[in-house]
Amino acid sequence: MPTTQRTFGPSAGNDTLGGVPEILYFDFQSRGRGQAVRLLLEDAQIAYDDTRYSFEEYPEWKETGLVNLNPVKTIPVVKLNEKILTQSYAILRYFAKLLKSYDGTTPEEQYWVDALCDIASDWRTLFLQAFLNPKQQETYPKHKEGDRKRFLEGLEALLTSNDFSKAGPFILGQAFTYADIVVYQIAHDENLTQEGGKGLQQYHRLKQLVNAVEERPNIKAFLASDRYRG
Repeated sequence: MPTTQRTFGPSAGNDTLGGVPEILYFDFQSRGRGQAVRLLLEDAQIAYDDTRYSFEEYPEWKETGLVNLNPVKTIPVVKLNEKILTQSYAILRYFAKLLKSYDGTTPEEQYWVDALCDIASDWRTLFLQAFLNPKQQETYPKHKEGDRKRFLEGLEALLTSNDFSKAGPFILGQAFTYADIVVYQIAHDENLTQEGGKGLQQYHRLKQLVNAVEERPNIKAFLASDRYRG
């Protein structure tokens, strides 16, 4: 049976969203696309129900339950006030619009936020192809020296050169956005943020972003809590 945990009591943010969202996802530590949704809600101190399916029970649920929520059978799925929300980055953007936060305020800022999110999404796709490959011992080392290095170098260059990003630690300088969470999460899942960001030592601007995300008070509290599972 899946497990469900309520994070904390409802807040004004729940009123804005229209209820308490329920995230349906793998029981995969604090990793993956579903974790990016959790982090935004944690940062905004919005109560949510965290429903996790084990890898053993997921295949059956995928065919008997998930298919009724999302015909393409992908997760995370979020239930909110009788709505079914799918596609993690679309969910993040939807929450950002409702909250009137976590996004840019001009078309130019919004473009830059979306562009960096898309880059991190492309990186994640290649990471999963290598990490979940049956020949992982061959494919993942090649990924780390090839595609991962390319994306790290590319993001470092973009964050260092863009005028918005030069104004502070985040993608939009001082303004924290959903895309900062997306970039942070792929770096986390590649085990680059652990041990004080040891894996990012040569990428100073990316490390600045990661450190700033982890120092946000509500995210810092989450990372120190038993809700964070590594």
